[in-house]
Amino acid sequence: MGLISIEHALEQLLGGLATKDSELVSLADAGGRTLAEDIKATRTHPPFSASAMDGYAVVAADTLDPKNPIKVIGEIAAGSSFSGTMKAGEALRIFTGAPVPEGADAILIQENATRDGDTLFANEPVSKDKFIRPKGLDFSKDDTLLARGQKLGFRELSLAASMNHAALPVFKKPLVAILANGDELVEPGKIPGPNQIVASNQVGVAELARSCGADTLMLGIAPDDQQAIGEKVAQAIAAKADILVTLGGASVGEHDLIKDVLGDAGMNLEFWRIAMRPGKPLMAGSLGPMKVLGLPGNPVSSLVCSLLFLQPMLGKLTGAQDAQSHITLATLGADMEANDLRQDYIRATLEEKADGSLIVTPFSKQDSSMLALFTRSDALIIRKPFAEPAKRGEIVEIVQLGAF
Repeated sequence: MGLISIEHALEQLLGGLATKDSELVSLADAGGRTLAEDIKATRTHPPFSASAMDGYAVVAADTLDPKNPIKVIGEIAAGSSFSGTMKAGEALRIFTGAPVPEGADAILIQENATRDGDTLFANEPVSKDKFIRPKGLDFSKDDTLLARGQKLGFRELSLAASMNHAALPVFKKPLVAILANGDELVEPGKIPGPNQIVASNQVGVAELARSCGADTLMLGIAPDDQQAIGEKVAQAIAAKADILVTLGGASVGEHDLIKDVLGDAGMNLEFWRIAMRPGKPLMAGSLGPMKVLGLPGNPVSSLVCSLLFLQPMLGKLTGAQDAQSHITLATLGADMEANDLRQDYIRATLEEKADGSLIVTPFSKQDSSMLALFTRSDALIIRKPFAEPAKRGEIVEIVQLGAF
């Protein structure tokens, strides 16, 4: 099976996925979830014309002459109202959020008023409708304000509450099972043996999955033993995981056993190896209803592949509107050599100029084991297969890592 393109890989990965069913959850549990339906306002907001400031409800014409006395006939606090109709020459003490009384057409803020007992003078004239929030200023009943596919953050949840929704329909969370493989790996916090390293990939992949709205099942590290790997795969099947992500063990070495174990379990192999760097030994398949995504063992390779492939897969499952990596343009800050048959994702720094333009400069080292360098990177420069040499000042496509 030869190398396939990134576009073909994405097409195959997403083609077999269907969006999860929906469920109703409380606002308190809806953060980070994706809306399964359009949401309409159940009320008009504000439901009445309200004062935007502390001051006095007045007739604007009464404030034109600073010597004109205005009689204060009462007070309206937020949560209360005035039952009568205010007349010319009268005023009501009013507080922010309180309904503007019938007959008033402006709010004289308290800083611009002088009061002597029940007599009020306007230090400055106020125009009609000044400091009044009209009914329906924000939205009206039955307005569609939140759309299917929107991810619910703090702004969306506040708006839903204002629309008087206590619960929202969201897509169910997918379950991602994550399995690392290799005798050379130990869990973070443990002391590695003389020929071992600390496993890091599973932590980053799990966090990316959770940020995309998924739950995770951490299967730990399986040694290079077919039975041990098979038992971990069985756990993912029993948990009804939507996606099984494997880390390492899918290359061509004698100790790379993941592909064989999954094949013995009945996996339908969709592709194996992809024309990209970092991340050539990428595997995809399906094991019954569970998708399998076999990521490379090198840390940067696994994280870049998670960004490019796992993120859109989870976007499809959760119904997210924008599930693809965010690609933008930037000006190259250094010369680059010609590329070979694989599409490169080159780690780089990003500088924003005063005019808003972006300058992207690649690091000189690009080894796929260098996590510290990846963490310092602001972007990935996309280099198409067989790209010609690029000169400083040329426009290139980038993936901004800050968006994730």
